[in-house]
Amino acid sequence: MCGKRSVSLDLRTGWIDAPEFDRHINGPAHPECPARLDAVREGIARAGLEARLDRVRPQPVERGLLETVHAPEYVRRIEALCASGGGYLDLDTSVVQESWTAALLAAGAVQDAVRRVCSGTWRRAFCSVRPPGHHAPPARAMGFCLFGNAAVGAQTAITDGQTEKVAIIDWDVHHGNGTQAIFWERPDVFYASWHQYPLYPGTGLCTETGAGAGLGTTLNCPLPAGAGNREHLDAWHQRIRPALEQFEPGLLIISAGFDSDGRDPLAGLCVTAAGFAELSRTVVDWADECCGGRVVSVLEGGYALDALAEDVVLHVETLL
Repeated sequence: MCGKRSVSLDLRTGWIDAPEFDRHINGPAHPECPARLDAVREGIARAGLEARLDRVRPQPVERGLLETVHAPEYVRRIEALCASGGGYLDLDTSVVQESWTAALLAAGAVQDAVRRVCSGTWRRAFCSVRPPGHHAPPARAMGFCLFGNAAVGAQTAITDGQTEKVAIIDWDVHHGNGTQAIFWERPDVFYASWHQYPLYPGTGLCTETGAGAGLGTTLNCPLPAGAGNREHLDAWHQRIRPALEQFEPGLLIISAGFDSDGRDPLAGLCVTAAGFAELSRTVVDWADECCGGRVVSVLEGGYALDALAEDVVLHVETLL
């Protein structure tokens, strides 16, 4: 069991990345493009962080575990479409042949990171993956997302018996409807999101709190366009942190989207790079105190390349 443990400063922070992520192509001029990870890698290198990270390549996600998060017939449909050369899954989500390998490795990266962090091999981890995942419900691709990478990480910890409860916090500018749907009736995974509303995908109201055994394990903090650092930190301190302390997770997974940055072209929130740094420090400090420091961060959105690089560097520095 993960349990609550003291944080060892001797453990390294892991970084999982793979060149295969660059071979997933959404189409010409699409904002979710390989240049995103080029910007992340270059930013980490310029900041001198690469030598301080334990960088590894992922293995593909275990098929059986993936199919506990997504419907098997949906997984087979993605596999078949990629094998046939690719095509569109919805208006803004498409695949090419290489997308199948990229998607398996993206989910596998989070599976691997969770195992390394829960086993004590790593202190914390950052997964710079694509395609992203938080919009993918159990049986549908949408919003640039194929498989729920963060959801796979949560399921890994629970299936492996590493912890009884996992929390996922999502600060992408868009609500993570897929992650929410996957765990909607689950009492063992707490999902909390702060996001711009109204905005794609049109979900994430305060009244969405889960159902059945999962009633109360979903928490949404919708924010209006123009909200920035103060509003995000207020949502954390006033609503999300108290709920997490009551839930008592053994592992914290961050769906780390950086499209809430005011420079991002796809939305209208106004978080600054300094705001992401403060938010990251605040969340990681809480994890050190309350869940043994176990944090796995998973890249979601972020489409202004210079902003993405700057924000990720400051975020990764807090993980160190």
